[in-house]
Amino acid sequence: MATLLYRLGRASLRRRRLVAVVWLVVLVGLGLAAATLRGPTASNFSMPGTESQQALDLLAERFPAASGATGTIAVKAPADGQLATPEGQALVKQVTQEAATLPGVVGAVDPYQAQAISPNGRYALIQVQFAGRADDVTDAQRDAYEAVGAQAEARGWQVAPGGEVLGGEPEIGSTEALGVLVAAIVLVITFGSLVAAGMTMLNALIGVGVGMAGLYALSGAIELTSTAPILALMLGLAVGIDYSLFITSRHRQNLLEGLSPEEAVGRAVGTAGSAVVFAGATVVIALAGLAVVQIPFLTVMGLAAAGTVTVAVLVAITLAPALLGFAGSRVLPRKLRKAEAVAAGAGPAGTPGPAAEDRSGFGFRWARLVTRLRVPVILAALVGLGLLALPAPNMRLALPDASTATAGSPARVNNELVREGFGPGFTGRLAVLVTADSPQATEAAVQQVAQQVQQADGVLAVAPPQTDPTGRTALLGVIPKGGPTDEATESLVHDIRRQVSGVTGADVLLTGATAIGIDVSEKLSDALPVYLLLVVGLSILLLMLVFRSILVPVKAALGFLLTVAATFGITVAIFQQGHLADLVGLDTPGPLVSFLPILLIGILFGLAMDYEVFLVSRMREDFVHGDTAQQATINGMGHGARVVTAAALIMMSVFGGFVFLDDPIIKSMGFALAIGVAIDAFVVRMTIVPAVMSLLGKAAWWIPRWLDRLLPNVDIEGEGLRAHLAEKVPADT
Repeated sequence: MATLLYRLGRASLRRRRLVAVVWLVVLVGLGLAAATLRGPTASNFSMPGTESQQALDLLAERFPAASGATGTIAVKAPADGQLATPEGQALVKQVTQEAATLPGVVGAVDPYQAQAISPNGRYALIQVQFAGRADDVTDAQRDAYEAVGAQAEARGWQVAPGGEVLGGEPEIGSTEALGVLVAAIVLVITFGSLVAAGMTMLNALIGVGVGMAGLYALSGAIELTSTAPILALMLGLAVGIDYSLFITSRHRQNLLEGLSPEEAVGRAVGTAGSAVVFAGATVVIALAGLAVVQIPFLTVMGLAAAGTVTVAVLVAITLAPALLGFAGSRVLPRKLRKAEAVAAGAGPAGTPGPAAEDRSGFGFRWARLVTRLRVPVILAALVGLGLLALPAPNMRLALPDASTATAGSPARVNNELVREGFGPGFTGRLAVLVTADSPQATEAAVQQVAQQVQQADGVLAVAPPQTDPTGRTALLGVIPKGGPTDEATESLVHDIRRQVSGVTGADVLLTGATAIGIDVSEKLSDALPVYLLLVVGLSILLLMLVFRSILVPVKAALGFLLTVAATFGITVAIFQQGHLADLVGLDTPGPLVSFLPILLIGILFGLAMDYEVFLVSRMREDFVHGDTAQQATINGMGHGARVVTAAALIMMSVFGGFVFLDDPIIKSMGFALAIGVAIDAFVVRMTIVPAVMSLLGKAAWWIPRWLDRLLPNVDIEGEGLRAHLAEKVPADT
């Protein structure tokens, strides 16, 4: 693979104008396709095969008028009892009529007829039924809905529209640009050259532009959740910058050793590019592996992010060499250009000059310190990560509800008013669907179900049944005492399903947004251990191919588990338990979004393997070429620490920029990824790894001969490339 990439790198530089034009045409073409073919994103989380989803499908079939999006307008009078006055009744009826005539609305229910008035006569709930699903509601319809009740508010009343119809796509704004700005600063400091930093950033931005444009172009045919493009953007930016950084860094090193620009690019793509391809492949495999969970919205999220990572890899190994060809020696700082010129004249064309290696850098000093104090370092790191992981077993998963929305947002204000006037159960109502072969059987089953549900612990009220035109299907509304994400409500859902399972002569299904959230969370929780086992097994296999070792892959997998545990622990402590929540701008702590852990495992796996390859491959290379295991460990850290540090800081900056978004889902994703990268890069890969490698010594590189013969040689370190170059005529080099 290294030899193939070497040739690709040289060809990309020689034909740099063609490569640049091709990528520009692709970017413009996909941009135009995205502008014309882009479809809406979805905010619903469907779960085929679950009871709640089956009930929703049946509800849409039997109650088509009620299958659209719903809204709830909360009305609060200035004082108790005012809703009972003629003036109050007239005002509420006026708001109800205004809501019923909104574009896209089928009708609005008078709260006096529905008895949706609080006992103190101060709060009322107006149910609004839309014709289409929440994803079909246009921005204009949503804006009109949010503006309902302006006249009542002018008279001192509070009117707060809410419900699923308010869900929308998270907006990307200037806050995320802060992460990109920090990444640019890190690049300038790392390279000491504005040209090198700007070229690396340009390369990454073109890649993420192509990836996102392609994703939006497909959104007209494939239903994307609102978080899928955000995840794709987050990952595409981070890995795009990192992959270009790795190749540019190796290219600069090759230039300083006296290689011609074409040869320097070829070897950079052949060596660092091989690691980029491997690292990108691990991320893509892990993200695409989310399909094994068999949850449609999660599969789409994983494939969307995998697509942007694939584009980032392709851009790094083709466009980056072309841009390096345009930049020439300007990728080096001015003070190093003279050294490069001296090195270039030190030997035959294309051969490195006899430059002495500087081993006084921080990477070498840190490696010598860690290997000398390896046992205390390992113990301290394990204890520290263990303490950080302590909250992880208490992790609770749920789909977010309006109670965790941004303070002051319409959804949050509506949720708070409903809770004030009626209790938290009114924000997470359940629906029981009863269907039988005849109206008589349905009526008998409904009476039995209503009695059993009413007796369940945690039920506040059961609404009278509604029947479809055939009389064979009935719908019961159930109001729990707890909120949608409360543990008591989760227990109630299981209790109701267990109690009604004995009803004969009819099918009884429990659904509603709360039940769907519980079903999604439980299915994801059940899939988490299986997916984690899959990822860990994959990491051991892949690293065994790369390093021809047994202990190195096992050590890497255990380090990955430490990273995951500590990251889960910190995220639970802040986002669920509320410790230091103000530091990340979190208004209300609550359960983690149900798909965060499994996504985090998939993404961190790829990034962890990324850093592992860049650090340990140099250790193996030096060990194979005669260095002691101790010195090889120091060399690997010395040469890789600067680049890995810069890469990790860039990843953290890009991911951390999403913490400033108001959306709690995106905020938690950005935070968890940023913290996970920090722990894996600085604690696991740059501290525990060299300490353990030093402790293992030669045993780290042991592999049975029979296994070594069975494993294919993927040549990540470029041993085949070195043999290829050794056979070449010096004039060709």
